[in-house]
Amino acid sequence: MPDPETIARAQRDKEEGKSPSTQAGEFVREEIHHVREGKHGARSVEQAIAIGLSKARRAGVKLRPPKSGRASKRVRKQAERDLAKGRSGRRGVSPRRSRAVENALKKESTSSASKSALSRQTRGAARRRGRSSLHGAAMKAVHTKGKEGLRRAGQKAARTRRRHS
Repeated sequence: MPDPETIARAQRDKEEGKSPSTQAGEFVREEIHHVREGKHGARSVEQAIAIGLSKARRAGVKLRPPKSGRASKRVRKQAERDLAKGRSGRRGVSPRRSRAVENALKKESTSSASKSALSRQTRGAARRRGRSSLHGAAMKAVHTKGKEGLRRAGQKAARTRRRHS
């Protein structure tokens, strides 16, 4: 069950007209924090993200399942089930199953949500998306950052350039 603050943050994002993926990001963030603080582990960053997305769908975020070819049939089916669960009302959780999942995750590593692991996953995902997609995201960021954000980003870029030259 997601924390009430996470649900409230996602709700605020929805009211502000932000996309479902942004709303779901709150649940993913919560999951990464859970792994980092040792509440449970995850086999990989991707698993932690998947758990967060599943929680988001079940909490009522209208996040569409991945398109065919993007993910396996099994993953798509599970996403559809999660969405349906989010649309229907609250139903009881099987304590036995819940405990089993929790215990299995507790045995997994917590280093899967480290800064370096997250960075590796992000870079890999960006590389798979391609150059033009990356450029588009950067251009969108320019428009949404505002004057102060742009100045800060410029300073950060200058700092990293100085370090690597």
